[in-house]
Amino acid sequence: MIKCLIIDDEPLARSIVLEYLQHYPTIEVVQECSNGYEGVKAIMQHQPDLIFLDIQMPKINGFEMLELVEHVPGVIFTTAFDEYALKAFEANAVDYLLKPFSRERFDTAVNKWLEKQKAGVAEAKASILNDLPAKQPEEQQRIVVKAGNDIRIIPVQDVLYLEAYDDYVKIHTKDGLFLKKKTMGYYEQTLDPAQFVRVHRSYIIPLTQLTRIEPFEKDSHLALLRNGVRVPLSKSGYTRLRTVLGL
Repeated sequence: MIKCLIIDDEPLARSIVLEYLQHYPTIEVVQECSNGYEGVKAIMQHQPDLIFLDIQMPKINGFEMLELVEHVPGVIFTTAFDEYALKAFEANAVDYLLKPFSRERFDTAVNKWLEKQKAGVAEAKASILNDLPAKQPEEQQRIVVKAGNDIRIIPVQDVLYLEAYDDYVKIHTKDGLFLKKKTMGYYEQTLDPAQFVRVHRSYIIPLTQLTRIEPFEKDSHLALLRNGVRVPLSKSGYTRLRTVLGL
């Protein structure tokens, strides 16, 4: 039996997907979720093969939800906002259904996934999302992280600095350290360049946390932050920082 989740904040939209799935006896809907928080927990609990996922939802959007999932199942996006289509396919979704969609269009999407399953084609992996620039305004103003079993939304103004850490990025805040499976390049593209500067291959700092620039050995420099941390500046990072500061 194929395990499936429906994740959408609109009850009517969930009911339509549920109705259409009645024609697929091999697909079992193990849970319906009304937001991304529930979706993350349900994916962890049920390990579904396929999810029908809305993009624009309260709390966290569909893309932010996928970033919190270690093993991403097959994804068919269902949304009323066609502006998200490009990013959906960049995320290697099986298909993209624009609401309101017909039974025929729904069948096309499901059969497309079933054919991929028969062919043994791997579906989307979380790493595919790591380098995609944020296209929703909320993603540029916050960072959504998973802390144990909880989901936490960090406003960018609470970020002290970002640090590269293997395949993750360390998000340093006044409330502690959080890990996000993203790349430094992602945040360099996403965060406001007038407020956040990549000063080193491994560091991005917000200008609000900078107190001064100190000379270091062999013509190198350090950035002193408000919390006392000294961040190394690469040559290009030092030049970039001076340019943003107008020095």
